Amino acid sequence: MKGTNLMENSQTLSSENKLYTLQLASKLESITELEKFIDNLKDELSIPEEIYANILTCMNEAVINSILHGNKENPGKKVYINVESEHGKKLIFSIKDEGDGFDYTSIPDPTLAENIELFSGRGIYIIQHLADQVVFNKSGNEIELTFRY
Repeated sequence: MKGTNLMENSQTLSSENKLYTLQLASKLESITELEKFIDNLKDELSIPEEIYANILTCMNEAVINSILHGNKENPGKKVYINVESEHGKKLIFSIKDEGDGFDYTSIPDPTLAENIELFSGRGIYIIQHLADQVVFNKSGNEIELTFRY
């Protein structure tokens, strides 16, 4: 996406709402493309630095989870990202993979003593603490993150 104008990947929903889309290959190198996409969003929508940092962290976590756990790094599968900008006050990110999903209600608490030193298992916890709202679909292969600014 180097030098890509977000307008190429957007559509106007109303006078104040826009939808942006991005499809990523299921490889960790796609994170670079995601970060450029979010940088362009920040510039176009004048997202404050603190909110931008939260968005970047959450989106990295969600997309890495989709690539590794959802699509299992299968190059034939994609991660689909939609971003709706509402009235310049709220962003809603939808991240969906082509995997079978997971039971998001049984995620171990990473702050418990038996989990504190584990290498992984903090992504959803981080997302739930940085986003204003987090919603999973029933099958667990799509997450919706809301950020207000």
